[in-house]
Amino acid sequence: MRVSADRIRNVALVGHRGAGKTSLAEALLFEAGAVNRLGSVTEGSTVLDSDADEQSRQMSISASLNSFAWNERKINLLDTPGEPSFVADALGALRVCESAVFVINAVMGVEVTANRLWARAAELDLARMIFVNMLDRERADFYRTLDSLKASFGAHAVATEIPIGSEHEMKGVIDLVDMKAYVYEGAGRGNATEVPIPDDEADRAQEYREKLMDEVCEVSDSLMERYLEGDEISHGEIVDALKEGTNHGHIFPVVCGVSTRNVGTNRLLDAIVEDLPSPVKHGPLELEAVTLEPNDDAELFAYVFKTRADPFAGRLNLFRVYQGVMHHDTHVLNTRAHAKERIGQLLRFEGKETRHEEEFGPGDIGAVAKLKETRAGDWLAARGDGLRRRAGRQGRRGQGLHGAAPPAGGGPDAGPAPRRADRRADRCRPVAGPRRGDRRPAA
Repeated sequence: MRVSADRIRNVALVGHRGAGKTSLAEALLFEAGAVNRLGSVTEGSTVLDSDADEQSRQMSISASLNSFAWNERKINLLDTPGEPSFVADALGALRVCESAVFVINAVMGVEVTANRLWARAAELDLARMIFVNMLDRERADFYRTLDSLKASFGAHAVATEIPIGSEHEMKGVIDLVDMKAYVYEGAGRGNATEVPIPDDEADRAQEYREKLMDEVCEVSDSLMERYLEGDEISHGEIVDALKEGTNHGHIFPVVCGVSTRNVGTNRLLDAIVEDLPSPVKHGPLELEAVTLEPNDDAELFAYVFKTRADPFAGRLNLFRVYQGVMHHDTHVLNTRAHAKERIGQLLRFEGKETRHEEEFGPGDIGAVAKLKETRAGDWLAARGDGLRRRAGRQGRRGQGLHGAAPPAGGGPDAGPAPRRADRRADRCRPVAGPRRGDRRPAA
């Protein structure tokens, strides 16, 4: 069933290896009801790291897509590798999302891969949120990690939650927007209970609430003026300013929890659907020769960001629809190969299930099986005069996703189709192997 673009959230979980991204993704799926059991990386029981190599290494080597519903919103969640050798999948996932949740180890603080991916997310103008994980570990310190975040990512990384307790005694969180406290018992679904803010945390909560207000009010000049004059800022105004600031990169909310114990994950789900932007709110994708709007009635443009092998469906291409609608049992044009492709099975991954879909609308992410010519980095478009006019333009190559250069040979601005002899010659040329340090996971 097609979902309206304003009710979709496309989110990449990124960070350094060992920060707990897959454990967090499993907890989000469990809390949302997409799976019935909280998977464990150490036990090899996760939905997202289903490959035998990933289970034996206890780390992700390839990006995984899973879709589920929360508060009447559809969340397309991309769990990405944090190992530097496989960071290409994380970079690819960032290209098709409006938002990124950076998962940070509360013991180690900001690490190398997180810094690299943050810089890329800034280039792509993504909304960014930070989840401080593993707060129940020995030597875990939320406030030291917060200082590390500010040193690495700038002063606009601001806490919207603080933990109750520390290390093994960490038992809940305080919401600094609503000034409410929640404690968690067990790791089951719906394990949060609202309680009064503990007396020993009240002064600290008020201190960090004021720091949050300072950041939120900077989003609007009129709001800042009223704040400095001592006027009361309503809860609704705070929430709206937080959303606006997060979307445009003026504020980076910091939340916290323990993914393996399902602590704070319900709060993170609420923050994803309430504070992070939809494809409509984030705005159109502007390429050099065309602007792609999340519009159902416009010409189809979809970007393939990953190709992988599936033991049951065969070759799978994961794609993001930027404009128009991708329909089952239709034909589209691969703009790199100038080849017609038949769209057969459209697939959606929900928990452990793979479901068939009739169509994917603008802003949505899905998969299609058994395309002959298409691979990661290709654009799929509806055939028509409009596409041919853009394809026939001369001059500098168009910009790719979010202003980045597209893969060689592909994009809506690609030049005229090569002659048949040239295409035959291209197929005969040897493919250069990867350079040292550029190793990628197997498809």
